[in-house]
Amino acid sequence: MSRGRGSAFSATRPGRFGSGPRSGSYVYVHDLQLDVFPFEFVRVRSSTVVYTPTRHARAMAGNLPLTFNQAVRGVAEFIEVAIHTILYVRQVYPPDLFVRRRKYDTPVFQSRHPALNEYIAGAVKAVTDELTLGTVDKVVVVIKTADEKPLERFIFALRNTLQVESYNKDTSVEGAISAASLGQYFRSFLVKLSMIEAQLGQLYLDDLSFAILLELEDDRAPSASTDPKEPPPWIPASTPLTTVGTGDAAELRMVRAVDTGIVNLSLAVQESEYKLNLEKESGSKGKQKAT
Repeated sequence: MSRGRGSAFSATRPGRFGSGPRSGSYVYVHDLQLDVFPFEFVRVRSSTVVYTPTRHARAMAGNLPLTFNQAVRGVAEFIEVAIHTILYVRQVYPPDLFVRRRKYDTPVFQSRHPALNEYIAGAVKAVTDELTLGTVDKVVVVIKTADEKPLERFIFALRNTLQVESYNKDTSVEGAISAASLGQYFRSFLVKLSMIEAQLGQLYLDDLSFAILLELEDDRAPSASTDPKEPPPWIPASTPLTTVGTGDAAELRMVRAVDTGIVNLSLAVQESEYKLNLEKESGSKGKQKAT
């Protein structure tokens, strides 16, 4: 993770995955330092694991149609689990930093480093605040090099399909899927994510890092950034990291999509032009050595 570098606001390019209205792009900023991995230190007690059952999780076990708040919290919770999974599967951090758990009735891997967990949870909380307002276009997890070159973008495209009055947000929405069905969809998302390396190959680079980006509709600014009493969790993102910075040669792969009847979610992974060029150069050098 890194701080944005004073970039101007950006807009999504028409024709890109999940493109719709113009959107401002922001990166989540809170200091995270994982330069040293003292594994004795990061073996935290099980009480700190974020995937423990909560009242919300128990409520999600029913077969009633989702409420607006259940849909928002359910999607946000899934994004948090998916971020941990992405970091593990793409080996952004050493495998020993993760512990095996179960979520949505499938094995998942969760970071056991308190600082990393806090960073991800904070970003997801900030995303949830914006998702409640219906302004989110995309949440993007960018895997990047030490010099800020994007390698892969995991793009969570989101769209609120209806407006619900505040007094109705805990009322089941007619036509929405059930919480149990949503959990089954999320299980299929995670199963596909766990096998994504077969399509993307390994990242044979040192000093990988990542950033969590928020792209909002209609060039809006994140609501939290307007509170003068609190430091903003989001700052304008560096354009090369955003979806507007996508090169023409980038390749996009769909992972899964779900229509909840309240919030639609689709996930795709994009290999950047920079990554693909690196692979071509590596392949050319290999052929030259072979001859």
